[in-house]
Amino acid sequence: MATQYEITGASAKGIAASVEQGVVEGALAPGTALPPVRRLAERLGVSPGTVATAYKELRRRGIVVTQGRGGTVVAPTPAVASRRPPPVPDGVRDLAGGHPDPAFLPALLPTARLSPGVRSHRAQPRLAGLEELTRAWYERDGVPTEHLTFAHGALDCVARLLSVELRPGDAVAMEDPGYHHLLDLVPALGLRSVPVAVDDEGIRPDALRAALRAGARALICSPRGQNPYGGWFSAGRRDALLKVLGEAAGEVLVIEDDHAADVAGVPLYSLTAGGGGTAGGLGGSGRPARWAQVRTVSKHLGTDLRWGALACDRTTLARHDGRMLLTSGWVSHVLQETVARLMTDPETQGLVAAARSAYARRREALLAALSARGIAAHGASGMNVWVPVRDEAAVVNGLRTRGWWVAAGARFRLAAGAGVRITTAGLGEVDAGVLAGDLAGVLGEAQATYGG
Repeated sequence: MATQYEITGASAKGIAASVEQGVVEGALAPGTALPPVRRLAERLGVSPGTVATAYKELRRRGIVVTQGRGGTVVAPTPAVASRRPPPVPDGVRDLAGGHPDPAFLPALLPTARLSPGVRSHRAQPRLAGLEELTRAWYERDGVPTEHLTFAHGALDCVARLLSVELRPGDAVAMEDPGYHHLLDLVPALGLRSVPVAVDDEGIRPDALRAALRAGARALICSPRGQNPYGGWFSAGRRDALLKVLGEAAGEVLVIEDDHAADVAGVPLYSLTAGGGGTAGGLGGSGRPARWAQVRTVSKHLGTDLRWGALACDRTTLARHDGRMLLTSGWVSHVLQETVARLMTDPETQGLVAAARSAYARRREALLAALSARGIAAHGASGMNVWVPVRDEAAVVNGLRTRGWWVAAGARFRLAAGAGVRITTAGLGEVDAGVLAGDLAGVLGEAQATYGG
């Protein structure tokens, strides 16, 4: 092993706990090879079967993976140690976080009463006023609202949906490159990720078809503002994807993450609106038989508002709310009241409109500046631009020396090529030209080093 960490234990449970502790402490980093079964068994004085059982349990829980002749190694995204971005160095401009510009976020004022009084929150989990506002929010974009509920943000909602629908070992089709927290979440639930390549119109139909043929039982995708690539579904792409889903042999749960609904800067062409016929995996409405669209307000109302909305089919609603009832029970009514107030506040809505316009200008300004220097980049919607590069570390470090901090693409990728993500939400249009010039200089230095 390339580490000094000593695995201990006299039982399968003890050995598994020792490995997990090493991962939690960082002594067993992602990719670290564990000892072969027989070698560790001899050292610990246990049977090979005991070690094999421990490794099997660790694989089931997403802490380690088996790489054929490469043996057993710590998973790239172990379930007990999700990847976190490196700290932003002092003295540089942070364009790595994916956060909105604070200038466009409203002041978050507490509700008139910090407690809405004594009532049965489990019996009435959703405030009627916010439910009505949410229904109108979805219907504005053509998303069906017959079945609607709330959650504690997008990741909380997706985790609950996957945990009630799938079993360990099931496959999930994932955007590649895609949102890194979702890429971490799926293996943490003991599920398998199947990469689906994306382009400027979102997930590619051919890649989705391959994932479904590989056995994917669920699909997680972003219809617009895709993070980090920026793709968004055109009407034609939406129809092509529905056609592929209609070919599916079995039932596939389609989860749309429309996290940037109000600031993506483009219209919505949602799979949930249907139009793909009634074949295979599509219901009578032409939309997927099992579907969910998740929306949040963190990108346009405040990053600390951990509230999400879910529109879905009848079965998905029952399973989601049934599990929530057994756990947190409901979303805080104080939080719900705060969101409702912001949704109806004219000044806040003015800020949201200004943000939507500014984010589009800033994103397009960087794309134009990069294009003028011959640098290919992607960012058709949302708040990020993806730049394919040969060496992520060289680009990140090179820009750091010039005062910019961008995100290396490794944590966003499964099988996709290397790249860096640049958050443009707070990047002024003048600064876009400066950044593009600095990036061109860094890429020129890299070309001189690597050639070609």
